[in-house]
Amino acid sequence: MTQGAIIERIAARGDGATADGRYVAGAVPGDILHDDGRLEEGPNRATPPCRHFGKCGGCQLQHVAEPALAEFVRDRVVGALAGQLVEAGEVRPAFLSAPASRRRASLTALKSGKQVAIGFNAEKSNQIVDMRMCPLLAPELFALIAPLRQLLDKIAPQRRPVKVKLQLVDQGAEVILEGVKAEGLDAAMGLQDFAADHRLARLAIDQGDGLEVVWQPEVPTMTFGDISVEVPPFAFLQATLSGEAALVAAVREAVGDAGAVADLFAGVGTFALSLAEGRKVYAAEGARDAIGALTSAVNRARALVASEHRDLFRRPLVPAELEKFGAVVIDPPRAGAEEQVKELAASAMPVLAYVSCNPASFARDAKILVDGGYRLDWVQPVGQFRWSTHVELAARFSRP
Repeated sequence: MTQGAIIERIAARGDGATADGRYVAGAVPGDILHDDGRLEEGPNRATPPCRHFGKCGGCQLQHVAEPALAEFVRDRVVGALAGQLVEAGEVRPAFLSAPASRRRASLTALKSGKQVAIGFNAEKSNQIVDMRMCPLLAPELFALIAPLRQLLDKIAPQRRPVKVKLQLVDQGAEVILEGVKAEGLDAAMGLQDFAADHRLARLAIDQGDGLEVVWQPEVPTMTFGDISVEVPPFAFLQATLSGEAALVAAVREAVGDAGAVADLFAGVGTFALSLAEGRKVYAAEGARDAIGALTSAVNRARALVASEHRDLFRRPLVPAELEKFGAVVIDPPRAGAEEQVKELAASAMPVLAYVSCNPASFARDAKILVDGGYRLDWVQPVGQFRWSTHVELAARFSRP
């Protein structure tokens, strides 16, 4: 009888891992890796819902059952903190967004002869997996894939990739096409007909000399709290509406009844506007189009939000500025915010809500904060990018 090792966890890149550090592609916790290399399947498996699974790079974990998937998301956070020797008061059960709920996606299309392929890239490859189904995307976005094939057959150059960006806003779907050639009256009319037929909120193209909006019946908006923001094309939004709600709820809990709040890396105002109910909020953002949209929104609504275009990597808020606030919210890019975190660690600011899309950079920054006297009260893991290894979170730090 052959002996075997139990797959204990899913590693950061999606492979199953044994307690002695062996990695097995496609393995799931509870599987048994026998000494002869045979993998005996355990109870934590699910039937992948997509015909493209195993080829498409959009999902790595469709074969993992829901409880094990949630545990993977939580374990990514636990493991990252352990690697930095940071103790958390509580790492909560993970929140997972439902299937068919992704409201934004960046796809690639390629015309080859009379065929147009459109979809995510194959894993670790530039090859496009031609999307014929997708249990990940919101139905409103997937419904555009087949019509886009027909449109791109007319305007996509041969054998040159076209970037296709899709996003849902308040008014419906917006479509951004980068790398197309739509010259002449017929092409322009064809684009407008496509947008009208599919009731798009916005259609914009980039033929190589910058983005041109060709259809926009009204300025697309996103609503946060009670305030609508006129968002620029493919403005950064959280990947799912439910994921955004989970992160906003965690930030509100972390901030509590603090008075004035600072929102750093504020984007178009996801957190700043959700907190701007009866208190003053300061919002700082380095992207000019995002902070411009937020500024216009708060001016129209006469909200108690002061916005500033500020590069927080080069000019982070210093302790004297931070200590004017009862709480700070920070939502940096994947690389984290080491320079800003160092200033926070040197301050006496009492409460920090940290939102992150990268457990590794979050854990590094958490180490700086804890060494500076903060306590990590709790962490809420969030799996917005369902069936992928991408993990997000919200956390609360406080000074004892």
